[in-house]
Amino acid sequence: MSLPGQNGRGPVTGPSGLKAGAGTADRGPVSSGPVGIVAGGGAFPAAVAEAVIAQGRDVLLLLIRGFADPALERYPHQWFRLGSLGSITAMAKARGVRDVVMVGALTRPRVSDLGFDWTMLRLLPRIARLFRGGDNHLLSGVLELVAEQGFNLVGAHEVAPGLLLPQGVLGARAPSAQDRQDMARGLDVIRTLGPFDVGQGVIVVDGFVAAVEAAEGTDQMLARYGDMRRTGRLRFHAGRGVLVKAPKPGQDRRVDLPSLGPATVARAAEVGLGGIAFEAGGAIVPDVQALVAGADAADLFIFGMDRSGAVSGQS
Repeated sequence: MSLPGQNGRGPVTGPSGLKAGAGTADRGPVSSGPVGIVAGGGAFPAAVAEAVIAQGRDVLLLLIRGFADPALERYPHQWFRLGSLGSITAMAKARGVRDVVMVGALTRPRVSDLGFDWTMLRLLPRIARLFRGGDNHLLSGVLELVAEQGFNLVGAHEVAPGLLLPQGVLGARAPSAQDRQDMARGLDVIRTLGPFDVGQGVIVVDGFVAAVEAAEGTDQMLARYGDMRRTGRLRFHAGRGVLVKAPKPGQDRRVDLPSLGPATVARAAEVGLGGIAFEAGGAIVPDVQALVAGADAADLFIFGMDRSGAVSGQS
């Protein structure tokens, strides 16, 4: 399971018929009070917090125990366990929070590890049902629970639009004609498999679909591809192939937006790929300059694809 800003796996199709707050979450931030940032692991919670603060709004970081970086304590914060929905929402409301962002790495928890408070205990049968399905099913249910507590769930890209990956070539290296064909095929695979709740990533090399992201996540998919090359199962030369990442069709971008960071660039280079392609405006990046510097150093291209999938001829 993933929240926006996770290079691994777990940040969803949107919920149909939210019982509270329905119709508001798609309009972006609706209040001027502090933004509540539900923080998983990684660098993205801090990047979002800084972007919100730069816009003149306060933040309250709701740090998930076992996942969030303790360095985030430099911001106004409160630690909580995933199962303490009642207590953490009451505290956030008392602090004036109405807009909530969910961002950062979060592996799929076991129900027994959630640490339920009374509010969550009353919802236990419903929560158990949420775990009987894919990540889209689970995170859609989380959206409903957040809305029912009276909050407006917004995407990281709505409160921090500067983190969105732009369109076109981002570094020194541009994709070749074959790379662009591989991008298009990768998008086709993601859009075809997306309704089955399969992941947001695929590796395509010279028209061959070499790996598809499933429950293991992007990092483990890259490792699997690297293992296949090392053992001779795949015999592609280094510097060939593209990691393609894009939102699944119909997924809710507020809680499951793909992300890209320097670690993914390093792993892609390590396993011998030629570049990484993301849907422009459909992925977040904590630091574009650092990303480009890493890609240039590794001689990888980074390319923001047009949302239509028409990658041929772009620059």
